[in-house]
Parts: sequence; structure tokens; C-alpha cells
Amino acid sequence: MAVDPELARERMVSEQIQARGIHDAAVLEAMRRIPRHFFVEAALRERAYDDTPLPIGERQTISQPYMVALMTAALEVHAGSRVLEVGTGSGYQTAVLAALGVHVVSIERIEGLAERARHVLALLGFTNARIEVGDGGLGWSPGAPYDAILVTAGAPQIPRPLLDQLAADGRLVLPMGEDELQSLVRLRRDASGLVEEYLGECRFVKLRGSYGWDES
Repeated sequence: MAVDPELARERMVSEQIQARGIHDAAVLEAMRRIPRHFFVEAALRERAYDDTPLPIGERQTISQPYMVALMTAALEVHAGSRVLEVGTGSGYQTAVLAALGVHVVSIERIEGLAERARHVLALLGFTNARIEVGDGGLGWSPGAPYDAILVTAGAPQIPRPLLDQLAADGRLVLPMGEDELQSLVRLRRDASGLVEEYLGECRFVKLRGSYGWDES
């Protein structure tokens, strides 16, 4: 690519992420570290650090860098945390989480995307991220409980199995609402139950499966 990726990443972090109020040092460092252009098709690599989502095939997208940083920071994880990601997609969000030193299980319903993401994560040397193919709304019970769960597709409802797999003090972050516009929600479990916080409006591809939108 003609654009210097290291300079592009630094501009991405300073202009798109820090300038919008995200100052979590570990998240910023992870965003600087991960080569986003590895996760998009060759024809789009010069746009990999643009302030926008990009198509990755199969009617899916790689999320806007700011949204990746916002959702990652909202999880409030640290090295050693156990995280479930619903919707691997390109694997970019998975890589950002892995760069924080957490143990990630990521579920993708489309085999081709899962295989491509596995390849890039292996290329980057991550051994703390595992990708499974399945219905993300059902979670992944063998790895439960999770300190944090992240859903990277818009859901019409909160998938009940994800709440069941959340640790006693865990955080669940997901976009929820209509199919064209959602609210980014964080559910925090504490001794009194679930505390719900709204983190702003967002637009994600639809969550499919048992607790998502139908296939029509």
C-alpha cells in the first residue's frame, strides 16, 4: 500500500479515537499495534485506516476504528481476563482484544470468515484467541463464565444465554435496537442485578441466529 501504515495508524489513534475522548492507554496501544490493513481486502488497503467501516465480503463489515476502540474500552478488561466475542467478522476486533492480553473466544457463523480470521491472527502470532464457528447468540458455554462479552452485530434483544455465561461482576456490551439503527448498551452485573448504560447510537450489521434477526 502507498500509505505508510504506521503513520496512518498513529493518525487514526490521535485524530479518530483520542480526539473523541477515549484515553484508555492500553486500548490506544492495542489500536496502534494491530495492522488494520491486514484485515481488509487488498483493493481496500489504502482505506484501511479511514474513519469508516469497510466491507469484508459475505455482506459483513470491519467496524469503524473509533467504534472498535469504544467497545473495547467499555469492556473494562485487562491481561488475563476471559472474553467472549460474538461475531468474529474480519478478526480485527479479536486481534485488538488479544493485544490486551485477554483470553478470547470468538464465534463466527460464516465458515469462510472464521477461517480467514484464524489465518491473520496466526500470522500476527496470537495464541490467546480461539475462533469457533456457530450461533453466537447461544454463546460458548465451555469457556464460561466470561469477565466480559462483546457482541459485534446489532441485536433485536439481549441473548439470554450470554447473560447466563457472564461472570458475577461481568460486562456485556452490545448494539441493540432496530435493524438500521441501534444503541450501544453496556450491561454490568453486580450484587443487585444488572445495571444498564447507554453509550451512544451506532449502526451494525444484523445479528443472525437464535436471538438475532431472521434470515429473510
